[in-house]
This record gives sequence, C-alpha cells and structure tokens, in this order.
Amino acid sequence: MLGGGGGVVAGLRRLAMVSQEVAAEPGRRAKTGMLAGCLRELGPAEASAAVVLLSGESQRLRTGVGPAALRDLPEPAVAASLGVREVEQELERIAGVRGAGAQAERRRLLHGLFARATDVEQGFLRAVLVGDLRQGALDAVVGDAVAQAAGVPAAAVRRALMFRGSARAVAEAALTGGEQALAAFRLEVGRAVRPMLAASAPDVSSALERTGPAALEWKLDGIRVQVHRDGDEVAVFTRSLDDITARVPEVAEAALALPLRSAVLDGEAIALGPDGRPRPFQETAARTASRQAPERLRAEVPLSAYFFDLLHRDGEDLVDRPGRERWAALADAVPQGLRVARTETGDREQALAFFRDTLARGHEGVLVKDPAAGYAAGRRGIGWIKVKPRLTLDLVVLAAEWGSGRRRGFLSNLHLGARAAGEPGLGPWVMLGKTFKGLTDATLAWQTGELLARETERDDWTVRVRPELVVEIAFDGLQRSTRYPAGLALRFARVVRYRPDKSAAEADTVATVREIAAAVGL
Repeated sequence: MLGGGGGVVAGLRRLAMVSQEVAAEPGRRAKTGMLAGCLRELGPAEASAAVVLLSGESQRLRTGVGPAALRDLPEPAVAASLGVREVEQELERIAGVRGAGAQAERRRLLHGLFARATDVEQGFLRAVLVGDLRQGALDAVVGDAVAQAAGVPAAAVRRALMFRGSARAVAEAALTGGEQALAAFRLEVGRAVRPMLAASAPDVSSALERTGPAALEWKLDGIRVQVHRDGDEVAVFTRSLDDITARVPEVAEAALALPLRSAVLDGEAIALGPDGRPRPFQETAARTASRQAPERLRAEVPLSAYFFDLLHRDGEDLVDRPGRERWAALADAVPQGLRVARTETGDREQALAFFRDTLARGHEGVLVKDPAAGYAAGRRGIGWIKVKPRLTLDLVVLAAEWGSGRRRGFLSNLHLGARAAGEPGLGPWVMLGKTFKGLTDATLAWQTGELLARETERDDWTVRVRPELVVEIAFDGLQRSTRYPAGLALRFARVVRYRPDKSAAEADTVATVREIAAAVGL
C-alpha cells in the first residue's frame, strides 16, 4: 500500500508529505480530496490516528512539549519506519509522564521518537507538537475528508462530531461502519456537546434583515456553561468542553433545584454586583478558572446561573427542534429568575429599544435568534447573531513586537489575525492589523509571559508565536488595504480583553470581517 516499508510502516512519511501538499494548495475542495485520498490509503486504524494529528486533537493530550524542547533533537533517520498510530501512542505516552523527573523522561521519549523520524517526518511532528500545521486542516476540513474517504454524507460526520467531540472516535466509526455507525452517536446526558455559536452583525437592523422576526436576548458578559443533570448527578462544562463542576457549586445547585429528572441546559455563569449589574468579566473568568477553595471564592465572588436553551428534557432530545419549541420547554422547566431575558419581535424600533435597555443594565449586547433554527452545535450560522454597541472581533495573536520606553522588555504591539476558514490562498490565519492600545501594565506583563511560552521564531524586533491566544479587539471601522492579504485592515484597533475561555478555532473569520465591511458599504 505504501512504497518502501509497505503496510503501515511508512504511514507517517505519507501523511507528512500529504500535509505539505495540502499546505501549498489554496482550494478547500482540493485540500479535502488530498486528505481523503491519504486516509483511504492508510486504512481505518492508521487513518483515525492521522485525523487526531491533522485536526489538532493531539494538542489536547497536553504533552508538555514546547518550542524550547524541539531545538536540540537527533539527526533525521535515513529510512521511514514510523506508523501513524504508533506516533499517536508515543505522544500519549509522553503526555502521561508525571511526577519527579518528568521533564527528563519526556525529553528521553521525545528524542527516541525523533531519532526514528526522517527529515520530512520531523518537520511534521514539530508542527503537530506546537500547533503550527500550516495547511488549513482544521476540524471542518478534516471532517469533510473523513466523509469523502468513508463515502458518507459530510452532514453525518459533522453531526457525529457535535455529539461525540472526538475526531478519532468519529473517524473510526465512519471508516469502519459508515453512516449507520455514525447514526449511533447521539446526545448523551453527561457528555458535553459542542455549543452553538453566533455570527456577528454591526447593528440590530442588520441582524433582523437576516433572521426576520426573531427572539432578542441579553448577551451576558459571563462564562458559557453547559449543564448536564441526570437524577442527583450534575456536570458543568465550559464552551471548550472542560469539566468545571467542582468550581461552580452555585450552578450545580441551580440545576438540581429544577423540577426535572434529566436535562442538558445551555447558559451563562456570571458574577453580579449587589445592584444586579455585571461585575468585570475578569472577576467571573478568574472565579471559574480557579481550582482552589471554591466555597471561599463563592463567598467572595458569587456566581449566578442564567439559562437560554434546553437540549434535553426527561429522556427527550430537543436539539433538532426549532428554537421556539426548545424555548417553550425551557420556560416550562426553568423559573424566570434563572432564564436570560428575552423578547420576540420583528419590529426594528421595538428591537432597538430592547437593545438600549439591555445596555443600560450593563450587559454587553444582544443575541438575535431565529425561532425556526435548530441547535447547530459547534457552528456559526445565521440562526444566532450577536450585536454589540461597538465593533469587536475575537482575533488570534500571531506575533508581537518588543516595546520601547516604559514598555521596554515587554511584548507590546500585537499582530492580529482572523481565521481564513477555507478562503483560497489565505489560510490558515490572515493578519488584519496591529495594536498596542488598551494594554494595562498588568496585561503587558501577563501577555509577555504567555507569548514567550508560545514562541516559534524571532528576529531582533518581533516574536512569532503559536496561534493560540484569543483577544477581543474593539475597532472603529475597516479600511481597504493593499498591505494585508484580505484587502482589509482594522481602524483604531484596541485591546478589550483576552479571552481564555475561547480556543483559536473559535476566533472570528475573514468572512465575518467581510460581512461587517459590506454592512458599512466598504
């Protein structure tokens, strides 16, 4: 099947070579075809491991291997001998090293792996380990490649990923059992599903033009939570599917107080002041991130839970029901004090009045939701649209420049990028501009440490980093630009805050930027 070593022996070399070809190919359809051909050639066992490496799922192993550990490695092997599944197992082994001497043992295992890798394989492994595969092969592209390789509808793979979350498990099912095996993946109480995401619009009128008559909700400046209840057992997950149940006892108690046997609820956890207005986002984020003394922190920064969707109720899945049916079930099961405020209207003046009232209460904006839309987990679509009083984007830091003056010694001027999301010739990240504005001394110190930990290369002035840190950027508008690949640049960009609750895969796309530009007639 594979030249040279035969079987799966040279599987990693084949995968590494295809990865290079995909990186050089601008078209998403062609990328998908290349990956699909490779997956078919590798066979189910190797292909499922390949999906882990290509989709970035290997990053969730938390191997503890950073750029510094990759600077002094053995010379490349002459002949290919590594299988893809074998490499995945070695990475799992490295990730499992704990305790005294862990760093030395991880280094030993890493050197052993790289000593067996050829030059092209070493380059691929480096990119995998630091999250820098420059091929645009994110979950969506890899998922479509799995569907093509297995001969199943792409929608069936996307739906399975929504419920299972694991690219490896879904690939195995698709490649060995086809569409029937994928249909077995369903919503399970206790297993987090990928949350539905919202697109952006510059104003309420623009959002209503897309949805028609809609529900408008407060957009709370809190932490997205997905709450699963099964009898007396409750699990609380973040938008990145991390289990934070022990850190947010108030949220678990709120779910247990509901007149339900089982449920999956979508909502927000937020810290409010005595006047009911939201406290700074950083307080909510710090509270939900801390693993220490939850009861003490609860007394200092109490959280309130607010729910806006119901995906499962007492044995019945609602995820495919229209929004209006899910919301009716939510209103029947959850008291008003635990629900996000909502109004339904198609009248622009009424919608604008609700928007203004929401802002007056201290919230960051509104969500405009199509009552007919199903729950499109893990995807942005026109079913949900967020509107804020200022233009903001969630972008990824691609690099940073050393500061001068009082900022000397700190990484200051940020290079900001959006996801290309399959646009030909642009991926995977597209720079939109730079900013050093809005940074406090504390943020400067924090971001310098975080960026240096993600360093991939540097010159005298600029440090390039793995595209992992998401930062919310406010800006006054967009302008045409020949300097940046998308032809657009941010005007008067400034940092609002970092978003540790969001992964790079959730950053805004170039398509969203183009929509904003079109809405303002650019």
